[in-house]
Amino acid sequence: MTAFDANRLIGDLEVSLDVDVLVGAYPDRDGPPGTPRSVLGTLAAHGIRAGAVASLRAALFDVRSGNDEILALEPPAVPVGAVDLRDPIGAVRELDRLAGLGVRAVRLFPDEQGVEAGFPSVRHVARAAARLGLVVLTGGDVRRFWQPFSGLDATVVFLDTHFYHLGDFLVVAADEPGFHTSTRLLNSPDALETVPADRLLYGSRTPHYEPVVPLLRLATSGLKPEEIAAVAGGNARRLLG
Repeated sequence: MTAFDANRLIGDLEVSLDVDVLVGAYPDRDGPPGTPRSVLGTLAAHGIRAGAVASLRAALFDVRSGNDEILALEPPAVPVGAVDLRDPIGAVRELDRLAGLGVRAVRLFPDEQGVEAGFPSVRHVARAAARLGLVVLTGGDVRRFWQPFSGLDATVVFLDTHFYHLGDFLVVAADEPGFHTSTRLLNSPDALETVPADRLLYGSRTPHYEPVVPLLRLATSGLKPEEIAAVAGGNARRLLG
């Protein structure tokens, strides 16, 4: 499919809030530098009006300075904090600070930090985030990472739900009304239509993944116009305020 064909199929679809946006770079991977200006420019070029932005610097190098850089961004960036799951005491201290500054969401990077779902630190941070009313945006395999958040009345968006694992998400989400999933890896023919539309949030992982693919899948889905609008930012704005 050519870029012209993709743009024609996407049409005038706009995303009011992308829930999976990063600034910064991975030190061990080739890729874009991910400056705020370039990232927000990429979003705008694809009809994405705002992004929930988290810092790779906060996730990989220095939590506080990385988060402070995110807090200094202006709209259309919506700041998302990050914590280090390898330091659960410090992570909860940072959650308290972020919540006091008005941040509404925190992003967890378990794969990048080498943390497994069964580690006590993850459950400790999950409890603190739920206590503070923070929305959690988390990476990791949903088949394992649902467990630390179960029974907490937590609002969680699983950013890495693969369509091969969609059945597992649906089973656990049936008992957890706060569980949601990103659309990023739901590219099978009927994946988006299988999930209740109020549990879906558009996510691209700009600039480290291509935003056109989830845009194309959403634009060509069998969802009703009002459902597409909810997935394309309405649900994210409802959760993030």
